Amino acid sequence: MKSLKAAAVVVGSVVVAGAAAPAFAQDTSNLTPTSINGAVNTLTAGPIDPLPLKQQSSALDTESKDSALHAVKGATKNLNAKGGLLGGLPLGR
Repeated sequence: MKSLKAAAVVVGSVVVAGAAAPAFAQDTSNLTPTSINGAVNTLTAGPIDPLPLKQQSSALDTESKDSALHAVKGATKNLNAKGGLLGGLPLGR
């Protein structure tokens, strides 16, 4: 019976919160269409900047000291050198 009372309290509080919150109409003029035609129209509406495609990002380079993947590689080496982890707990050897 306690779980039924707890469920009733939760449902009641959700109803009260929903009634207290004001409703707003959504402005659909700024939404990007989800169809293929809408996507093509959005892409061709203005000039496309190809500059990000010209340079190669070094974010996934494990040899670069500035990449995030290099830091993950170092942390992985340190964890594996100490015997490793199993479910977050150290393995005994």
